[in-house]
Amino acid sequence: MRNIATTHRTLPRRTLIGATAATLAAPSILGAQGKTTVEFYFPVAVGGPITKIIDGYCTEFMAANTDIEVKPIYAGSYVDTLTKAITATKAGQGPQMALVLAVDAYTLIDDELILPFDTLATSDADKAWLKSFYPAFMANGTIDGHVWGIPFQRSTIVAYWNKEIFKEIGLDPEKGPASWAENAEWTAKATKREGDKVSRWGIQIPGDGFTYWLYQAMAAQAGVELAGDNGRRTDFNSAGAVEGLQFWLDLMNKHRSHPTGISAWGTGPRDFLEGTTAVIWHTTGNLTNIKNNAKFPFGVAMLPAGKRRGSPAGGGNFHLFKGATPAQQQASLRFLRWLTSPEKAAAWGMATGYVATRPDAWETPTMKDYVAGFPQAAVARDQLAFAVPELSTHDNQRVAKALTDELQAALLGRKPPKQALDDAQAAATRLLKPYQKA
Repeated sequence: MRNIATTHRTLPRRTLIGATAATLAAPSILGAQGKTTVEFYFPVAVGGPITKIIDGYCTEFMAANTDIEVKPIYAGSYVDTLTKAITATKAGQGPQMALVLAVDAYTLIDDELILPFDTLATSDADKAWLKSFYPAFMANGTIDGHVWGIPFQRSTIVAYWNKEIFKEIGLDPEKGPASWAENAEWTAKATKREGDKVSRWGIQIPGDGFTYWLYQAMAAQAGVELAGDNGRRTDFNSAGAVEGLQFWLDLMNKHRSHPTGISAWGTGPRDFLEGTTAVIWHTTGNLTNIKNNAKFPFGVAMLPAGKRRGSPAGGGNFHLFKGATPAQQQASLRFLRWLTSPEKAAAWGMATGYVATRPDAWETPTMKDYVAGFPQAAVARDQLAFAVPELSTHDNQRVAKALTDELQAALLGRKPPKQALDDAQAAATRLLKPYQKA
């Protein structure tokens, strides 16, 4: 993990695992020294010393803002963080903020748990701040004309390739697959077999963890967006959606360059670093991990194009919960404006591999120097031109699970792709029926 110029003193922090109601009790508005206290839940779902970085940011902010105390609470996965934030808030013991997946905004709005930032951030400087982020990252958090989420831990899916393997098989090591045809041909060529045993796979695409997210990239490349009508409709079983899933299955069964079944989220980066797979599709949030640990030259590319290029914009937004007092609301805004400033957005991107969420972060001297020495860092930023909003609907967790279950059934060979996606669409239609307009 790249170090950043800040003090990494670890703050005392609590975990929500096994916590009692007393542990989760809401903090007093004012501390003993008259400070406004703000707690925020933060997921730790990707490897690396993320907690030390966040702790360091909090320490730095509090040193410059002595009237505010910010307390991060590390809540596990994104799903864990969402569940705990909802449960605690409904019990009147919730945090003032939480970073959860941007796609869960509909759920939080429907449960009347969060506040729109634009109704609180009303000064000219505030309005400019809300407009400073990449539109692709604002899309999931802007609903019914209001801004409900502030982008922070954001990513797209990129392709990583091993340049040594490409050179070994006679390919240009400086060029990643740019089309579905190249992806199929090159990864088949990179696969190494000894009889029935595969010693090196051509490509791995995770089939668990964030299955629908990886699949959405293929659907987008086939020209399909999976949701519409303000989160009330899905398009899981159109011809393009089936074409996207068939592309994934063909890598396994036709081109035989991808392991059959479900490849684990954590397996791809490990196998890539060990040289037992030539190409992986994975989050740009793994970029710094791969940069720091690869013992070979590697490339980073936008995902290959089918009818078009495409990748869903993923990751987490900060949300402001209704339990926050007016003082805590304003303290939260001050902290977020600081945390998402161009300098801090650049520092976070360099430290983690997540995409710096605003264009001016890429114009800071430190980021310019970083990209000059490590141009792979700019690939995910450039891919935003082809990004689509991540799948987001009302009752999003259940809709996404219905799609994930059917995708995995297809990956395991239990259902043909059309049937799997027909069943996913039927489940989504049923789940979204209560949200249809009268």
